[in-house]
Amino acid sequence: MASLRFTCAVFVLTITLASAYVEQLDDTFKDIRKKELWLVEFYAPWCAYCKTFEPVWFEVGAELKSMGSDVNVGMIDCTSHTSVASELGIRGYPTIKLFKRDKVFSYNGPRQKADIIEFVNRVTGPAVRAIPNQQMFQHVMSHNDILFVYIGGSSPLKEKYVKTASELIVYLSFYSALENVLPKAVTLQEVPSVVVFKDGTFFTYNEEQHGDLTSWVNRERFPTYTKLDSYTLYAMGDSGKLVAMAVENEKKPSEESIRFKTLIETAASEYKDHFSRDFQFGHMEENSYLNGLVLGEVKAPCIIVLNLSNDGYYMPNQPVHSIQDLLSFLDGILEGKVQQLGGNGLLQRIKRTFHDAKTTLTTMFQTAPGWTCVVIGLPVGIVGMIIYATCTVVPVEDDEEEESKQKGTKVVAQKENKKNSAAKKED
Repeated sequence: MASLRFTCAVFVLTITLASAYVEQLDDTFKDIRKKELWLVEFYAPWCAYCKTFEPVWFEVGAELKSMGSDVNVGMIDCTSHTSVASELGIRGYPTIKLFKRDKVFSYNGPRQKADIIEFVNRVTGPAVRAIPNQQMFQHVMSHNDILFVYIGGSSPLKEKYVKTASELIVYLSFYSALENVLPKAVTLQEVPSVVVFKDGTFFTYNEEQHGDLTSWVNRERFPTYTKLDSYTLYAMGDSGKLVAMAVENEKKPSEESIRFKTLIETAASEYKDHFSRDFQFGHMEENSYLNGLVLGEVKAPCIIVLNLSNDGYYMPNQPVHSIQDLLSFLDGILEGKVQQLGGNGLLQRIKRTFHDAKTTLTTMFQTAPGWTCVVIGLPVGIVGMIIYATCTVVPVEDDEEEESKQKGTKVVAQKENKKNSAAKKED
């Protein structure tokens, strides 16, 4: 019991000390954000994940401080400081952004300390890092699943490469090296070249074959087959590829799940030349993201193909038992024979808005019911009072008109009485 209390006390003390390196910001952040480097979390008090993430964020602040980083770490309550949130277009919580002078970089990776620190070091450093020798080249290769390297000296291609690196540095690191730094097993047909190392091999960029360099990097910056989550799918939105995946039931693993994963991986590896330009392949254990996309429950295990550019998706019309069944399904999508479901049409956007609102309100009630009742009830009550007041008020014009009618009636009655009196006197 005593050891448990000691452990709890140490944990609380650690969090308290770590929180000292994270500054609570307010509306004045708009005036200081361009003067210094800032890494900021935008959160809401009712957000359950924000509360879970808070200790990690404090650790990020402490880690950067211990490294001697120039990056300041802060957090802003978007419900109290709405002007900042509105100006920066904050839509979800927690949102993480790095402010580097006039540039703003959004972080959309895993909410883990190591990943966030790596993101900060990457974005605050040079767009392209030089690799001076073969030993360093081997070291860099061993620490990167996807490695983009410009090989050669100054050239128009290098200028394009640096520009691409500046745009996509939020996602991955970019390197440059001379030809004599390459491993002996790597032979290039021409120099200068841009090379990507992934999946145990390498590919060279060809402008005539691959088109724009930035678009090519966007398509190739993911492994051909990988484990997917909501963060990865969000990042894949700019790749222009369809995402073919096997959705697993993480609570109830089955032979069918294994079979679907095997089929997807086979299509990714053995049919890479046929599908790699149009498809990204992977498997996914969680389905909350997919439920929001299809506006219903995705029953796992299954195979689904996502069109992240327009929130559309494809489901097989026939059971997928073999690799030929899967290939036929994928070819049918490319040929337009398989109907796309979902999408971002007006009706679908309205449905998705209601679905997202319902999900958000449900989460809010589950985590902070009292606060949610105040937030929802207050504006509803005010609107109700305005409507009631509008419906029950008696217009001033109606009162004056009624009074005028009553006066007119009295005058007519008086005239009639006078006439009757005069007639009696004559009689």
